[in-house]
Amino acid sequence: MRVEARTVPNRKFFLPLLVFVNLVVGGAWPARAQALLPHTLRLDPTRLEQQGISLVQDASQLAQFQQYDLALQRAKLATQLAPKSPEVWALLGGLYLQTNEVDNGIVALNRAEKLDSKNSAVLFALGSAYFQKADYGKSVEYLKAGLKLKPNVPGALFDLGNAYLMQRQYGNAIAQYQQAIAQEAKFWPAINNIGLIKYEEGKVDEAIQLWQKAADIDSKAAEPRLAIAVATYARKGDVEKGLNLGEFAVRLDSRYAKLDFLKENLWGEKLLADTKKLLDTPKIRATIIQLEEQRPQTTERPAE
Repeated sequence: MRVEARTVPNRKFFLPLLVFVNLVVGGAWPARAQALLPHTLRLDPTRLEQQGISLVQDASQLAQFQQYDLALQRAKLATQLAPKSPEVWALLGGLYLQTNEVDNGIVALNRAEKLDSKNSAVLFALGSAYFQKADYGKSVEYLKAGLKLKPNVPGALFDLGNAYLMQRQYGNAIAQYQQAIAQEAKFWPAINNIGLIKYEEGKVDEAIQLWQKAADIDSKAAEPRLAIAVATYARKGDVEKGLNLGEFAVRLDSRYAKLDFLKENLWGEKLLADTKKLLDTPKIRATIIQLEEQRPQTTERPAE
């Protein structure tokens, strides 16, 4: 599993963007006088910087409502008005990551790091960016650097565990997940991911126990429930129970009925192979088809 801003499945830079948003909204700068730029700008560097700060505060508020395109427009202009502000570049970088413009995000975050090399949030974001680019070595490097400045951040520890997981350094991955859980006992994605590792190691009973613990923490978590269903069906030999559990999980969140989505969420080869067996059964296929038919159809607006 990775974690995203939604209900925790699929994590895509949730930590870095929220850090930047909280930094801006939480009072890192003086309160803004107005939301929009005046019609005429005087070429006063101090005033221009204040207007840039005002814009980036607007951008951070828009980001909280997931209006990323509008937020990006303001953040880009803010970097022109306040080019020496690391927070402005950091927020722009976080917004780029949130909209999957990873290379642009890295450029902006590097500018932020040059202006403030001790900003742990920037280092965490760079770690997430390089994870997205599948450069797990650099991801580990930046995440560890950020944790050195600000240790015991559950989300960053989780990200570091994921980077180790992708390098198949299972011992290191579990150690980071356990540290994240020590900081936040109900951080079920970390518990879930230890289960993913245990399953790949052939420790099915341990994996099921971990997934059940994760499911008990979040009643709406589809991922650990589907994992339990797969293990029950394929490895424990309880076909009927596995099918029932699988149907329930897929109805909770139909995205987990797609192997590509599961792979994005760091499911290993053994678990994916066993999941395919479950998803290919007539009962689960029928459930998936039914859910697809019930999905609201979006209609394109006719061109004027």
